[in-house]
Amino acid sequence: MRVLTASELLSVWERGLSQSPLARAEALLAAAWPGSTSDSLAGLTLGRRDARLLQLREAVFGPIMNALATCEACGENVEMEFSASDIRSGSGGEAHGPEAIDVIVEGHELTLRIPTGADLAVAAEARSLLAARQTLIQRLVLTAKRAGEPVAASGLSADLIAEAGRLLAAADPQADIRIDLTCPACGRNWQEEFGILSFFWSEIQGWAARILREVHELARAYHWREADILALSPWRRQAYLNMLSGAGD
Repeated sequence: MRVLTASELLSVWERGLSQSPLARAEALLAAAWPGSTSDSLAGLTLGRRDARLLQLREAVFGPIMNALATCEACGENVEMEFSASDIRSGSGGEAHGPEAIDVIVEGHELTLRIPTGADLAVAAEARSLLAARQTLIQRLVLTAKRAGEPVAASGLSADLIAEAGRLLAAADPQADIRIDLTCPACGRNWQEEFGILSFFWSEIQGWAARILREVHELARAYHWREADILALSPWRRQAYLNMLSGAGD
């Protein structure tokens, strides 16, 4: 992995404004892992993809993360602070985690493939939620047998598919991160789902707004080019901004 410059991250953000979340993930990874092909990135299991996104996020913004969750019982906002290491799964790294699992569910012997970004992209093109679900079933159920006889994936019951989905999530834990929370107002305990892609992209959105304001102020004051301003370290940019505002006097 290579750490992105401010100019590179801003370019990824700009392109991402018109992209789907899945395409944004690939754009971030392609920039940080320049030797990767589009097919190889789309073919990463979701856990491996999220492990890379977490690694990149830590390199860009540091290990500490802050977020808000809302208690469904009383509406209280609950602050979350955690580190990248807190949500990094040992089986979610580059060389860990299976690509397929063999399980027995309700008397059926199944071989299930761990979903990838490519699977979600294909499912997202479906015209309905039911069609998307069926697409995923067809792609992820590699083989299905009952009493040694092949069974069509389309004939599996809804309960069986639901259990298969839980087993897939357990086999790829980096893609299913949940944070234990307790509401300070009413004492309710629950687990909040955490998605590194949406969290990271939200941070990039906020960072882009700030950096563009800084570029605007410095360009207006010193008539510097955007590329020259972005090439400055954050500390030097802030020093110039402090001088403009008189904070450095």
